[in-house]
Amino acid sequence: MSLYRYRAADVAGRVVRGESRADNERELEGRLARVGLELLAAEPVQNVMPWFMRRARLRGRELINFFVQLESLLRAGVPMLDALADLRDSATTPAIRQVMTDLIDRIETGSTLSEALAAQSASFDGLLVGLVRTGEVTGRLADVLGEIVRSLKWQDELAVRTSKAVRYPAFVAVVIFAVVCFLMVYLVPQLSLFLSGFGRELPLQTRVLMATSGVVAAWWPILVAAPPLGWLLLRFAIARSERLRLARDAWLLRLPLVGEVARKIVLARFANTFALMFGSGIAVLDALAHCERSAGNLAIAHALGRARTLVAQGSPVSEAFATLEIFPTFVVRMLRIGEMTGQLDASLRNVSYFFTRDVDERLDSLQSMIEPALTLVMGAVLGWVMVAVLGPVYDTITQFGS
Repeated sequence: MSLYRYRAADVAGRVVRGESRADNERELEGRLARVGLELLAAEPVQNVMPWFMRRARLRGRELINFFVQLESLLRAGVPMLDALADLRDSATTPAIRQVMTDLIDRIETGSTLSEALAAQSASFDGLLVGLVRTGEVTGRLADVLGEIVRSLKWQDELAVRTSKAVRYPAFVAVVIFAVVCFLMVYLVPQLSLFLSGFGRELPLQTRVLMATSGVVAAWWPILVAAPPLGWLLLRFAIARSERLRLARDAWLLRLPLVGEVARKIVLARFANTFALMFGSGIAVLDALAHCERSAGNLAIAHALGRARTLVAQGSPVSEAFATLEIFPTFVVRMLRIGEMTGQLDASLRNVSYFFTRDVDERLDSLQSMIEPALTLVMGAVLGWVMVAVLGPVYDTITQFGS
C-alpha cells in the first residue's frame, strides 16, 4: 500500500488537498468518491520509512491490547474514529501507530471497521475480520470484541504454557550436547594420551570411548552441521508436499505421550474457535470451514473437511463427528448435548476448558518426567567417561601396590 498526495473537488467545486493510502490510483479514486470527492490528480509520496516498518503488523500482546482498548472505548460510548485516534496517539511503537493510521484513513473514506481490518491482513486474519463483520451486522460489535479478547488471551496463555514446557528441556539438551562435544573433542583425547603411556591393554569401554572420541574429533564439522541441514531439507520437502505434511501430522498425533498432548491442543483450539464463531452468529458450515483452514494439523483439517461435507449433506454436527475416529467420544457427546439443548457454543466451551486443563496437567507431567530423564542421560555420559578413564588408572595403581 502506498501513500498518495491528491487534489480533489467536492460537490461545490472547491479543490481539496490531502493525503491517503491506497494500493493504486483506482482504489484511491473509489475511496474518495464514497465521501463525495472527485479525484483530479494524485502522485505517490516516496516512502521514507525503514524497511522493517513498511509492513507493520500487530503481534501477540499488541493484538490483544488493541482489541481490549477498542472494546473498552466502544462500551464507554466513544465513537469509532475517536477510539482509533486515541489508540493511535497512545501507541508505544511506530508499527502500531502506522496500523491505526491506516485504519482511520480507510474508515474516514467510507470503509467499515471489518473492511479496514481486512486490508491489514498481516495483522488481522480471516477469523477476526469475519467476527467483526458479524458484530457490525448484528449490532453487537462490543460483545463480539469481548469474545475476541477472551479467545486471544486463551491462545496466548496456551502458547506460553507450551513454550515454557519446551524451553527448559531444550536448554538442558543443548547443555548436554555441548558437554559431550567438549569431552569427546578436547578432554578424552588428552586422557587417551595419558592412558596410552601405561603400556597395558585397555578395557573394552575405554577403547570404545577413545574410538568414539576419534570419530567425533575427526568429523565434528559434519556432525554439527548435519542435524540443522537435515532439518532444513526436511522442512523444505514437507513445505512442497501435502502428502508429507499429512504423514508428518498424522505421525505426530500417534507419538506416545507427546502425540496425545498435541491432539488435545489442536482439539481445544478447534472447540474454542468453533464456539466463538457459532456464538457470534456465524453459520455452522462457515465456522467449520474456517476451523478446517486454521486447524494447525493437516490430519485433523482433513477430518474437519469430511465432517463439513456430511453437515452440508444434512447430517447433524454430532453425527458427522461421530463418523470420524480422530475425535474422542467425549467431543461427540458434548456436541450432541449442545444440539439437544440449543447451546452448542456453551458445550464447545466446556470441551475447550476440559482439554485446556488436561493439556496443562499433561505438560506439567511431561516436564517433570523430561527433567530427570535428561539428568540421567548427562549422568550416564559422565559416568561412562569416568569409568572408562579411571578404570585403567585404578587397575594400574592396584598392580603397582601388589
